[in-house]
Amino acid sequence: MTQEQPDTEHLHFWSFIDHAVERAGRELSGVDPLAMRLVLTLHRAANMVVYDLESTVHRPRGWSWPGFRVLFAIWLAGPVEAKKVAELSGMSRAAVSALVNTLERDGLVRKERAPYDGRAVQLSLTDVGRDSIASAFQAHNERERQWAGSLSQDELHTLIDLLGKLTAHSTHFGARHRE
Repeated sequence: MTQEQPDTEHLHFWSFIDHAVERAGRELSGVDPLAMRLVLTLHRAANMVVYDLESTVHRPRGWSWPGFRVLFAIWLAGPVEAKKVAELSGMSRAAVSALVNTLERDGLVRKERAPYDGRAVQLSLTDVGRDSIASAFQAHNERERQWAGSLSQDELHTLIDLLGKLTAHSTHFGARHRE
């Protein structure tokens, strides 16, 4: 028995969601199409925003999205331990360590032993790092404003509340996430 080759020429980034929900429902019994549509849409929307912010704001400054996240966490929480930066940025300790080495080499971050524990590494921004992240965040926030511009204030609050409810509910089924 041969399997029919699907016609994928008509599919694009957003229409694939409809196709995936329909096809998965046909292939497997018990698929929850609404839950599937929610997660696919949420994932694609988040990836779109991240890609846009990275390519328009951060890459021109020589930063990756993870590099920005590390600088942002240090800027707003610093001086701060490297393990706390990992938690706040949702990244692994190893990833933060590698990024910090690059950011230190670029003169943006300073590493020091924490005064309260000689084993802990404490991170802070250099003056150049502080100026760089402040400037970058102004451009970042302007782009955020553009993304949010299609929604009314009430819609923004509703979406924020719904996302908060969605993430808070994740504790009921033991969802995994970086801490």
